[in-house]
Amino acid sequence: MATTEFIAAIELGSSKITGVAGRKNSDGSMQVLAYAQEDSSTFIRKGVIFNLDKTAQSLTSIINRLEGELKNSIAKVYVGIGGQSLRTVRNVVSRDLEEEAIISEELVSAIGDENIAIPVDMDILDVAPQEYKVGNNLQANPVGLVGSHIEGRFLNIVARASVRKNLEHCFQQAKIDIADQLIAPLVTANAVLTESERRSGCALIDFGADTTTISVYKNNILRFLTVLPLGGNSITRDITTLQMEEEEAERLKKAYGDALYEEDPEQEEATCKLDDDNRIIKVADLNNIIEARAEEIVANVWNQIQLSSYEDKLLAGIILTGGAANLKNLDETLRKRSKIEKIRIAKLPRNTVHAPNNILKKDGSQNTLFGLLFEGNQNCCLTETAPQAAPAPSVSKPEPEVHKTVDMFEDDQELKEQARIARLKKEEEEREAKLAAKEAEKLRKQKEKEEKERRKREAGPSWIQRKIDSLTKEIFSDDDMK
Repeated sequence: MATTEFIAAIELGSSKITGVAGRKNSDGSMQVLAYAQEDSSTFIRKGVIFNLDKTAQSLTSIINRLEGELKNSIAKVYVGIGGQSLRTVRNVVSRDLEEEAIISEELVSAIGDENIAIPVDMDILDVAPQEYKVGNNLQANPVGLVGSHIEGRFLNIVARASVRKNLEHCFQQAKIDIADQLIAPLVTANAVLTESERRSGCALIDFGADTTTISVYKNNILRFLTVLPLGGNSITRDITTLQMEEEEAERLKKAYGDALYEEDPEQEEATCKLDDDNRIIKVADLNNIIEARAEEIVANVWNQIQLSSYEDKLLAGIILTGGAANLKNLDETLRKRSKIEKIRIAKLPRNTVHAPNNILKKDGSQNTLFGLLFEGNQNCCLTETAPQAAPAPSVSKPEPEVHKTVDMFEDDQELKEQARIARLKKEEEEREAKLAAKEAEKLRKQKEKEEKERRKREAGPSWIQRKIDSLTKEIFSDDDMK
C-alpha cells in the first residue's frame, strides 16, 4: 500500500549520500519507511560537492529507490549543509540612544538587520543571537528594558558561497525540490544533546569521514562552530603506506585499530593477515600509524575548543559522535589531552528510531540523517489535486449525445509524470519570462529618463531663461550704475 504521509531527508556526506523517509509517531519517535544510500567518495570531498553531475545522478538514484519503497512520489526533501568552510564569526552591533528609552521590538530587529548587512567574504547561512547588553547587564531578550545604549552580540554561521550554490544546482539538475536547507551540525546537536548539556556547557565533536566538526554550547546558546579537514579517512590513508588498498586499510582499522595500543610483553606478538595477498603485518605497526594520526586530530580538536574560550566552562564535558568516533580508545586519547573526565559517545539520537536492524546502525554515523528527519515538519509526499466532477445534466433539458474521446494513456504513470514535469517546467519558464519582462521595462524607463536629462543638459538654458539673463545684464550694466 502506498504511503501518503512522510518526511524525506538527504544527507550529503564525504563517504556516502544517504536518503531516508519516515513518519513521526505520537510519542515523538520516528518510524523509518524507506532508506537508500550511495557511495559519494568520488564526487564529495571534505563535505563539499566538487562534481555536480555525479552528485545529481546519485540524488536521482536515491529518490527513485526511496519512491520504489514508498510506492509514492516524493515532492520535496530536507537537506543538510556542512563541509570544510563552515564556521562561525562573532559580530557586535551597537546603538546609542539620545536618551533613556524602552527597548522596542523594532530596534532589536533593526540591530539584527544591520548584523546581516555587515559585508563578509562568505555567505551567512544562519545567525545565532548570543545576548544583548543593555547597560552592564546581558539579556537574551532586551525588549521592554530601559536604557540609553544597546549592544547586540551575534554569531554568524558562514560558509563559502559555492557550498549553497553547488548544492542547489545539483538538486535542480536532479529535479528535486528542497523543503528546507538545515545546517548539519545544528541538526546533529539537536538530535544527540540534552537540554541540560547545552545549558551547563558542552562540546560536541562529530568525527566524520573527511571532516571533524566542533560545536560548543553554553546557556543553551551556540558559542562556537568550526570544521576541521581531518577525519577517519585521514587514518585510513595513512595505513595504506603499509602497501595496501584503502578498502583493506579501512577493514584493518575497524578490526584491529586502537588509538592507545599497548602490546602485552607476556604474549606472542599480535599480527593480522591481509585479504589481498595474504601478507602478515604486526598489529603494533598498524596501531603506531593509527595512534600518530589520532593524536594529531585530537590535538587540533582541543586547540579549537581553546580558541572558543569555553574550555574551562564545559561542565557537561565532551560528547563524541560520528562513525570515526568508534575507533577504540579515541575518547581516552581526548581525555588525556583535554584533562576533561566527562566524555560520552552518542551512538543514537535521543528520540527513538524504529527501523530494521539492517538499516539502523548504532555507531553514531546516522545521527545527522535522523536529525534531519526529526527537524522536518512538512509532508513530503507528492499530492496531486483531483479534478472536479462535471455537474450532472438537467433532466428537463436533456443534452444531445456527445461522442467523448477516451484517454488511452490515463493509467500510464510514466506519461503522467512526464506531463507533470513539463507542466512545472512551463510554469517556471512563465515566471522567469514575467520577471525578465519587468526587469526590461524597468531598464527601459531608466534609460529614457537618463536620455531626457542628457538632452536637457546639452540644450542649455531655455529661451525664456536666456532672455531674462540678457535683460538682467542690461539693467545692471556698469554704465547704468554710474
